[in-house]
Amino acid sequence: MKTKFKLFLMITLMLAALPFVGCGTDNGEDKPSLIFTPENYPVVDGSTVTIPLSEAFAAELMEMPVEEARQYIVHNKTHQAYVNLIEGKADIIFVTSPSAEEKQLAKDKNVELIVTPIVSEGFVFLTSAENPVKGLTMKEIQDIYMGKIKNWKDVGGSDVPIVAYQRPVNSGSQTGFLDLVMKGLTPMEAPTEQVMAEMGELIDAVAAYSDQPDGIGYSYYYFVTDMWGNEKVKLLEVNGVFPDNLTISSGKYPIKTAYYAVIRGNEQENSPVRKMLKWILSKEGQAAAQEAGYVKVK
Repeated sequence: MKTKFKLFLMITLMLAALPFVGCGTDNGEDKPSLIFTPENYPVVDGSTVTIPLSEAFAAELMEMPVEEARQYIVHNKTHQAYVNLIEGKADIIFVTSPSAEEKQLAKDKNVELIVTPIVSEGFVFLTSAENPVKGLTMKEIQDIYMGKIKNWKDVGGSDVPIVAYQRPVNSGSQTGFLDLVMKGLTPMEAPTEQVMAEMGELIDAVAAYSDQPDGIGYSYYYFVTDMWGNEKVKLLEVNGVFPDNLTISSGKYPIKTAYYAVIRGNEQENSPVRKMLKWILSKEGQAAAQEAGYVKVK
């Protein structure tokens, strides 16, 4: 009996030393398998477009309403999030893919970046809802941004010049544009007034239909549809496929990407951050992502 009691006591003490792991659903309640408190929740940073995702994860993992969890989430945008992670000021970041400059910064600081896709996403192009053009091929998009196609009439639209908006270097969408669309091709240099500091500004600029030339811009599907709705813009088909949840999740939409969780390579295997990443990729984590409006990763 004494041996059994000692074994029971040892197991009890071991479980008490694991504050991050909950007790599942043994008590009949729908509890997450991983539980944090505000005091031990990892320091999270990220892109603007992943703020709702970050809030959803925090709400689940700290067992509180999203409105309450929101106070613990601060995203400093993509580039600064990478800088903060590399410099040890953040534990995990939810971002778009790293730019060449961010990869070099990590290399210079001797930091390995572990980049893991956590939700699927589509990179989309948009234009004014009044524009008669329904879609473009990838080649036409590349030619527009290289300055080879300058008028909408050349792609089936009205006889007006194309205004091709871009984002600043190291913004998440500019990195996506260069990596996913241009693929080594060099886009023309955009006039200063056509480089939008914020994704929302780009969408609103494209939406401003008047007698002026029609614009074209780009962003991520979730941002356009869930975070910055604007009925004056429309998404364009690419290679004949319209972007929506189904075509993005199935891989039919041709410009496929993801949002990523990025951690430092020196994270201990059983650290809270590693456990958090494992939870995000679990059925529970993916369900939380879907509930927030994102497309689960395959």
